[in-house]
Amino acid sequence: MPTALGRDELLLRAGRADSPHRLFSTLATQLRRAVPYDAAVWRATDPETGMITSPIFAENIEDHSCAVYWQYELFTEKINLFRDLALAPVPVASLWETTRGEPERSSLYRGFLAPRGVHDELRAVLRVDGRPHGYISLFREKGRAEFSTGERRFMADLGTPVARLLRAYAKQRPEPSSDALTGTGLLLFDAEGALVSVNDEARRYLEEMPQGPASLTALGLRVPLWVHGTAMRARAIAEERGEDTARIRMRTRTGRWLVCHASCLRGADGRPGASAVIIERAPVSDVTPLVVQAYELSERELEVTRRVARGLSTSGISEEMHLSPHTVRDHIKAIFEKLGVSSRGELVGRLFTEYYEPMGSSPTGS
Repeated sequence: MPTALGRDELLLRAGRADSPHRLFSTLATQLRRAVPYDAAVWRATDPETGMITSPIFAENIEDHSCAVYWQYELFTEKINLFRDLALAPVPVASLWETTRGEPERSSLYRGFLAPRGVHDELRAVLRVDGRPHGYISLFREKGRAEFSTGERRFMADLGTPVARLLRAYAKQRPEPSSDALTGTGLLLFDAEGALVSVNDEARRYLEEMPQGPASLTALGLRVPLWVHGTAMRARAIAEERGEDTARIRMRTRTGRWLVCHASCLRGADGRPGASAVIIERAPVSDVTPLVVQAYELSERELEVTRRVARGLSTSGISEEMHLSPHTVRDHIKAIFEKLGVSSRGELVGRLFTEYYEPMGSSPTGS
């Protein structure tokens, strides 16, 4: 039976990880002792869209299978969907428990899990402040017992602390580099999800992606699941005629921020066809919210910070926010402590420039 002591030890070890990928691998090693499993996939997610992003860490599962699994999630599965769990009071569920011992009700089970000898799957959303920062899938093979109530509870207790750890990595600054990525990368996927065309800028962006499950395409390129998943999500939105956005923020191997977004095109008959995926440098407006969340600023502290960035004085902030100057100073002091800065200039630099390398920058400043 998993225990609180085991959870605390697991979180202590995970908290020493120096990257999200290392966090996932550390959690995987430790978690097996408390909640045994045979295979797993650990995914980071964009907290605004809930879509998978980098990194992804897979155990005992082939790279191409990860993409097939995600197709079921987006197009046919109805049970324990991650987007539903992200909104659930308890964001953890197992297939066996949800289906009351009838996993055949699941299209994922029939077409993907059962043929691979999987008996049960446990899913968990890593959520903090109402936002999903990661998804976990744990698999048990036939011959093993299904996941128990105690194990599900243990995973639920891990969710928020691990989400906090994932969120905090946004504070890590990019590594210095003389090879700034620029331009717009474009990838075109056909209606079946196969990559059919790509420009040179996209090739360069793909070369900078961190390790993780990827599809080997006919063009000889490895396309990470989080990029391919954006194309699949765009098609799913088009088929549902929904208004969601297929968009993620992701980081390169050196920590630079990129944004990846996709749109599904329609033919003359109105049916969804090819999907176009664009990869670009992330603008500062996309990076700042992630950094702010990582430092755990409150909404009021964020409002004060924005006004500081605009150059307003304490009295100006006080007047605009209808707060006393003393209250504004208290907020600024709390913000300084959270970010480890001692001046307004340092504050603005920390949140709005240190994580963002301007387009067209070069080592010589030319």
